[in-house]
Amino acid sequence: MTNPADLMSSLTGVLRQYWGYDSFRPLQAEAMRAILENRDSVVVLPTGGGKSICFQAPAVALPGLAVVVSPLISLMKDQVDALTECGIPAACVNSSMSNSERLQVANRIRSGELKLLYVAPERLCTDKMLDFLETSQVSFFAIDEAHCISAWGHDFRPEYRMLQQLRSRFPGIGVHAYTATATEHVRHDISEQLGLREPEWLIGSFDRPNLVYRVQRKSDVVKQIRSVIDAHPNESGIVYCISRREVDETAELLSRAGYKARPYHAGLSDADRIRHQDAFLNEDTHIIVATVAFGMGIDKSNVRYVIHTGAPKSLEHYQQETGRAGRDGLEAECWLLWTSANFITWRRMQEDLPDDARAQAYESLKGIERFCTGVVCRHKALVEHFNQLYEASNCKACDVCLDQLDLVADPLIVSQKILSCVVRVKESFGADYVAQVLVGSKDARILGNGHDQLSTYGLLKQEKKETVRDWIEQLSSQGFLVRVGEYNTLKVTDEGWKLLKGQASARLLKPSANKKSAADKSSKVDAASWEGVDQQLFEVLRGLRRQVAEGHGVPPFVIFADTTLRDLARRRPTTMTNFRQIHGVGDKKTADFGTLFTDAIREHCQQQKLSVDVMGSDAATGSSAPAKPQPPVVNSDVAVSLSAAKQLAFDLFREGKSIDHVATVTARSPSTISDYLSEFIAITQQCDPAPWVNESVFQRIREAARTVGIERMKPIFEALGETVTYDQIRVALACMRNLPPVG
Repeated sequence: MTNPADLMSSLTGVLRQYWGYDSFRPLQAEAMRAILENRDSVVVLPTGGGKSICFQAPAVALPGLAVVVSPLISLMKDQVDALTECGIPAACVNSSMSNSERLQVANRIRSGELKLLYVAPERLCTDKMLDFLETSQVSFFAIDEAHCISAWGHDFRPEYRMLQQLRSRFPGIGVHAYTATATEHVRHDISEQLGLREPEWLIGSFDRPNLVYRVQRKSDVVKQIRSVIDAHPNESGIVYCISRREVDETAELLSRAGYKARPYHAGLSDADRIRHQDAFLNEDTHIIVATVAFGMGIDKSNVRYVIHTGAPKSLEHYQQETGRAGRDGLEAECWLLWTSANFITWRRMQEDLPDDARAQAYESLKGIERFCTGVVCRHKALVEHFNQLYEASNCKACDVCLDQLDLVADPLIVSQKILSCVVRVKESFGADYVAQVLVGSKDARILGNGHDQLSTYGLLKQEKKETVRDWIEQLSSQGFLVRVGEYNTLKVTDEGWKLLKGQASARLLKPSANKKSAADKSSKVDAASWEGVDQQLFEVLRGLRRQVAEGHGVPPFVIFADTTLRDLARRRPTTMTNFRQIHGVGDKKTADFGTLFTDAIREHCQQQKLSVDVMGSDAATGSSAPAKPQPPVVNSDVAVSLSAAKQLAFDLFREGKSIDHVATVTARSPSTISDYLSEFIAITQQCDPAPWVNESVFQRIREAARTVGIERMKPIFEALGETVTYDQIRVALACMRNLPPVG
């Protein structure tokens, strides 16, 4: 048997050859290693985190056939189409296929040609299929959308329980579970239901930094939806509604207004649902208006916005549904338009659930309600809901951190009135009761308790009870109040007592949050992802991509992701060597599409008088002349051998961009970019560390290095009293090594 270590080293070549990727994303290498070492695993990576490639790449590297369990035909088809376009032999078996088509797949398995087989759980777990696979060389089983096996998951599917027999029928073969959203309870239930053997637990960050979250009370909903759509002309988006009736009405109103919109819900015929979904995938329509029945089977990478016209029933659902935006890692917007009536609707729909399930559903509903009314960073709220730490003080990618909320001018006074009322009622009542006391309600219960005599009675009588109720939720989400006991009575926390004493600060929303329009979508991710891109060329390439996709009978994103098109429009390659260096371009796609796309790039650049095959500032400025004097260029032979991310980093270094800026643009960590910069300095033989390290800091580092040497950074760091960063030291040392010897 091939050594797992040797196979692991070959995976980098597999990524480069078939997918055109230069490195692993977080936890991908660990997930692949578990497969190669035949250890079961549970892998939780957010949508867009590269989950599928965790099992696709090892399937290519290992001998035999990988069997992938997938719940929907459309999802199988998209994945198989994408793999085939990359040159990887893959197939699926499903109910839409004829007997002859299924026989052809079986023959490809018998011949050893196929590397991946996609199949639904109910088809996989038939005796006929299992008997057939026992005679085949199965390398491993990958269970996609694995949360479906758990009754505690947000999308339980009974047919997934049939997968329990895989362990007994194939005792020596690894079973690996993959999902984008699962709480700790669900993760352990997945492992138990599948009978996994001491699985490797690989839980990625639940944060999606490329998504910009905005939450707003619903008012004129069609106007609100249109403002988001208008900010994304000719781009794909999903509009989620709670009811089928609302789906039909919204889709009709948008269509009448001239937008390409189609409805999707379980009340439509199978033929209509398939037709509307295909139109969306193939970019014949830009907007799909849907219930939550739409989404799991969508592998479309370039959804640029998701709008909820009502609050979903849990944060798990919200995370899953918004996760369908920006799967390519580029910027996307997520708008949540809500009213208090949404929560009443959900509770009414959940009344008939068994007691335990109803209690769980109500608790989940409270979580999304707190999210809607909260004024803490949206990224932080989502990540911490899944029991992960979010350390950034400002995500720069939500309405809270972008300062796009209407806030109460003097929140301290309002907050103190609310907290004082909680104390005055002896911390023995819930939020609704406290709100009634504050607005001066004549409710018999309040009068009977004598709470109309409290000093806090009617302190906020000028406000609506719903507004005060929202403020209580906001104070809870910020940690100043907490609910306790069976009846969710309010208690003032330690932070709340500090607030009462004026030793802390709170943020409270005004009743209507309209500070910024939907069209104002400025954020760090939007600016960074378009850095240096010729947007006119991007549109040319987008049109060409669609033509190619129609010819191949696949959705456009299967040909190239938007990330690839932007990289092409940024670097403008006209040779096969340079085309092959573009992010997301493997060997087969270079052979299939290289000439077509480079010809289009060459023609556009000639018309617009743009330079081609550029890796420097002219790509960023859009002109053929450099904007300013440049540092020494990298030798062209060296440039060809650089990874796409590293080459882009080098281009930005020539423009004098900071380490943080380059890290954002290339989606690499600052420490990795610091290493790139050191290599760039060595290749270009720069002696001046500006603009990355100023002259005074550079001289301090040089003085310290004369004393402790330049072999290690830690002695320099300590000699400077830990006042200079390791990144600054690394850059300075790289420049010092280029200085001519003294004397």
